[in-house]
Amino acid sequence: MFIKLASRLLIASAFPTLVPARLTSNSFHCAPPSAFPYFAQELNMTTSFSRSVVQKVLSVEKAEGAGAIVRRSIGTNSLSDLSPFLLLDHFDISPGAGFPDHPHRGQSTVTFMLEGSFQHEDSEGHRGIIGPGDLQWMIAGRGIIHAEVPVHGNGAPNPKGLQLWVDLPKEHKMAKPSYQELKAEEIPSAFPDGPDGPTEIKLISGKSYGVESPVRPLGGCWYMHIRMKTKGASMFQDLPEGWNSFLYTLKGSVLVNPSSGSKPHGPYHTLVLSKQAGENGVAIEATEDNTEFVLISGEPLKQQVVKYGPFVLSSRAELEQAFVDYQTGQNGFEKARTWKSEIGHPKA
Repeated sequence: MFIKLASRLLIASAFPTLVPARLTSNSFHCAPPSAFPYFAQELNMTTSFSRSVVQKVLSVEKAEGAGAIVRRSIGTNSLSDLSPFLLLDHFDISPGAGFPDHPHRGQSTVTFMLEGSFQHEDSEGHRGIIGPGDLQWMIAGRGIIHAEVPVHGNGAPNPKGLQLWVDLPKEHKMAKPSYQELKAEEIPSAFPDGPDGPTEIKLISGKSYGVESPVRPLGGCWYMHIRMKTKGASMFQDLPEGWNSFLYTLKGSVLVNPSSGSKPHGPYHTLVLSKQAGENGVAIEATEDNTEFVLISGEPLKQQVVKYGPFVLSSRAELEQAFVDYQTGQNGFEKARTWKSEIGHPKA
């Protein structure tokens, strides 16, 4: 797709030294958002080339946890992984269901709430409630045990949201666990057409239209929650070249790279995007009012993935050691034998 930016060309010629830079960091495997400055988009580019959909996967319902039902796309036979992404669950938790005490090692879990509320408690002492629009980014590292329990009652809706698993670089899989939580009002928004326009981009992580998220987790990625209020609303989002990227549709329907003659994509589909040389972003158009989706992008990890249940390592030996450590209470699982969550074991 070609989008002419004549006015930006004039500005770019006046500032020829302002070019995009690819930075590296020991704290991030995925390049920090500053590696792709907004001003590089505004000042240096004359033409934008959109990615297209190369794979479409319908999220299928499956049982998970204690009576919970989730729609899963990444992490199924149709899309076993999309490095660095390991799993994507769209959950809707009914009363009595949930995710009692369970361990993790070797990945980050990113929970974004759409409706309702969820309680969280872990073996590192973190505890809280995340509500609509809130974010929880937990880096399991060498080992953590936690519980996730829905909040019901007083006419509250079932908790609905997304949980994404992001692989950690091999050298950071045994990092100390950490936890970051943001309330909805702390997550910044970008407005491609201004605050009164039809499109709002919530920057869970990454950068868009000059707005940058405060989230800086180890093994991070770009994660955007996008709402388009009216049919015909459109946007172009820059994406780092070569990164794996996808959309997950929640409501309404979208066209990806609309000038290519693509067809609309409805709810509950994961749309994997192409990453050809020169494709510097993605053009998206709503084909229905009140369209909603997430756009996620991350740098592929050049490492083996060996996983079983909640453990994600880089070799079979490391995976076997994770089970030994959890069973014997060592190397990050020292509390495995003694810790029990209060929310997962309520008093009678």
